[in-house]
Amino acid sequence: MTPFYRVVRGICKVVCLLVWRFRAIGVENVPRTGPLIVACNHVSYLDPVVLGVGAPRMITYLAKKQLFDIPLLGPIIRGCGAYPLDREAGGVAAVRVALRVLKEGRCVGIFPEGTRNLSGSAAEKGGAAFLAALSGAPVVPAAVAGTKAAKRLAQIRVAYGKPMTIVRNRKADEDDLEKWTAEIMRRIRALEESIGGN
Repeated sequence: MTPFYRVVRGICKVVCLLVWRFRAIGVENVPRTGPLIVACNHVSYLDPVVLGVGAPRMITYLAKKQLFDIPLLGPIIRGCGAYPLDREAGGVAAVRVALRVLKEGRCVGIFPEGTRNLSGSAAEKGGAAFLAALSGAPVVPAAVAGTKAAKRLAQIRVAYGKPMTIVRNRKADEDDLEKWTAEIMRRIRALEESIGGN
């Protein structure tokens, strides 16, 4: 973790503990070193913060580029290692950035639903499985609960599952990616259920 990330994470953790009685489960399942992909459900703008507060290592996110133009927020997320993502430009640039982060032995956080899934009906995307197949990095499924009701001061919980190994295969076809994505999401949903969902 960078010094700036440690400070911001520390402040966010104190706030989460005091305001939302934050609880992290399965932290021991997150490898402390080496390339890693953390794949999580997504229902609130708080999810990246909560996921990072609970994890024992720095998580790098690809965030939509518009967030970097917001005063105060932009410099903070940039200082925390986030990279701007241009959704209109397609996914190739995002994949390159994520692969570079993984090649450096760091951790990438991904929300397979692609955006906040408020209704529970958003289609899952295969980004986590695709990156795992290209890089050979393990995937830790994760789930957050309570963030959707954060305004009502509900308790916020995050759970990390055991790492999944996806065979490194740069020629993985659509069927393979669909199968791996389905398994990642199955594990995320199981974790979500175990901590009470949102």
